[in-house]
Amino acid sequence: MSTSAADVALLTDRRYTASVADPDDWYLGNILADDRLLADALRARGVSSARVDWADPSVDWNTFGALVFRSTWDYYDRQAEFAAWLAAVSPTTRLINDAATVRWNLDKHYLADLAAAGVPTVPTRFLERGSNADLGRVLAAEGWREGVVKPAVSGGARHTYRFDAGSADEVAGRVARVLEEEAFLVQPFVPDVVAHGEDTLVVIDGRFTHALTKRARPGDFRVQDDHGGTVHPCTPSEEQIRLATAAMAVRRGTAYGRVDMVRLPDGRYGVMELELIEPELWLRRHPPAAEALADAIVARVG
Repeated sequence: MSTSAADVALLTDRRYTASVADPDDWYLGNILADDRLLADALRARGVSSARVDWADPSVDWNTFGALVFRSTWDYYDRQAEFAAWLAAVSPTTRLINDAATVRWNLDKHYLADLAAAGVPTVPTRFLERGSNADLGRVLAAEGWREGVVKPAVSGGARHTYRFDAGSADEVAGRVARVLEEEAFLVQPFVPDVVAHGEDTLVVIDGRFTHALTKRARPGDFRVQDDHGGTVHPCTPSEEQIRLATAAMAVRRGTAYGRVDMVRLPDGRYGVMELELIEPELWLRRHPPAAEALADAIVARVG
């Protein structure tokens, strides 16, 4: 199928445009497995799809009924280019999720909006671009024993560091140059991330579909598979499901998203991140979610 003939573009980035993965390329294999499930579900509803690099200059985006963000996982390394592309395509092409939601979710300052809306979140302090990375002062002011610092626009644990009072100055030196160009956020290190992991709940059209637990490899705190993290089955509590749907409801009408949460020291759960742009959904782990996502897309394509 040529891209010009498809009803829907499933957006990826240039690294993942191949239609077949090498036997030892499990990463691309997982991406293709999820996209295949979604494409099959769309096809069953009379909607064709094609996997397309969002940054391919040869593509006429107006030929598609909708563009669905799937694995555009290079956007945070190409922020200016992605912003320009979004501005160019959004006036004339339907985006799922929509452009306003994507812009809002690009920057983790959205955590302040969630907190203001009454959604429990991991406590967060922001270091604005060009400010001083005095991480030791943040720990002292907040009464945190350890902290985690990361860019406000990021993914894959880019420039993400765990620190305590003894290592605060060394980590501040690592982020100082990046802080000249980008804002950062600082959160307390939550011990349950290592003891249990980070639970991630998928919500499609306002309804919870499935959950998984992401765990870091021994000796690390980063749960991303890029850093050796693994994924495990999860049966969330009613409290977690309520939290996930409440977080998603802050952006009404959002087609799909993922809510990453951890258990805080006081026993409550708090949102670590809300992923509404291009979240890994692990459809291959729960195929009915592909059907739900196809329904959400079809409803928006009209």
